[in-house]
Amino acid sequence: MIAGILNVTPDSFSDGGLFARPRDAIARGRQIAEEGAAILDVGAESTRPGADPVPADEEWARLEPVLHGLRDLPIPVSVDTSRLEVAERAIDAGAAAINDVTALRGDPGLAHLVARSGVGLVLMHMRGTPRTMQLDTAYGDVVAEVRSALAAARRAALDAGCDPQQVAVDPGLGFGKSVDGNLELLARLDEIASLGAPVWVGPSRKSFLGAVLDVGPGERATASVAAGLAAARRGADVLRVHDVRETRHALDVEAAIDARGTGSAASGGPPGAEEGWSAAGGPS
Repeated sequence: MIAGILNVTPDSFSDGGLFARPRDAIARGRQIAEEGAAILDVGAESTRPGADPVPADEEWARLEPVLHGLRDLPIPVSVDTSRLEVAERAIDAGAAAINDVTALRGDPGLAHLVARSGVGLVLMHMRGTPRTMQLDTAYGDVVAEVRSALAAARRAALDAGCDPQQVAVDPGLGFGKSVDGNLELLARLDEIASLGAPVWVGPSRKSFLGAVLDVGPGERATASVAAGLAAARRGADVLRVHDVRETRHALDVEAAIDARGTGSAASGGPPGAEEGWSAAGGPS
């Protein structure tokens, strides 16, 4: 399943400012759905390394017209926020899920909101804050430590009343990890998947891919697709990507090859073809 990224910010690392105007963001959201995404993930506060937080009112002012303009979108919308007041407004505006990059550290009340409303919740691992997260990227065992933190966050969500099927996890590639740490997380993603929760992964255009290839954000589409395919093979349920069409094509071709090899061409379509949010946790 593909979650297409829509940043309605002036300062995101890859596409900051491209969709800051509501009409441009709405047009891009519709394009993302047409390109084959199953989920649209909208964020109004940059979480790039070193980013400063924005006030909740400003975050909502960026989100509100976009969510209003996309209420008839044929795919569910998740909203990337860690603020309770923004999440409440987003759900009222039709959001089907909340994508929390702090895994409830920003506001534990998010878990209770999700439990009451029945929407999906994505818990992402991040050490520190966007401003500080790259100051300490050393781990004893990055996969074991990230897995343990996600397990604890998921347990907190369940203790707050969330249904297990509502809650997905994300190892947080690029959020407080070194180049080697990100690659290790991808290589051992099956260990994150063993938590039993749907797994989101967002390698798209991240700096660790640039470090491997020595290229800038605008030249990382191919690397992003390759990382996404590797993640899907190791248990990722949702790939959170900027380059939706390219990722969709890669998944479709791989599925066609696999179907020919196994003789299961009529068994249900390509990876990520599931409709709605149900395959990733939360309502369909």
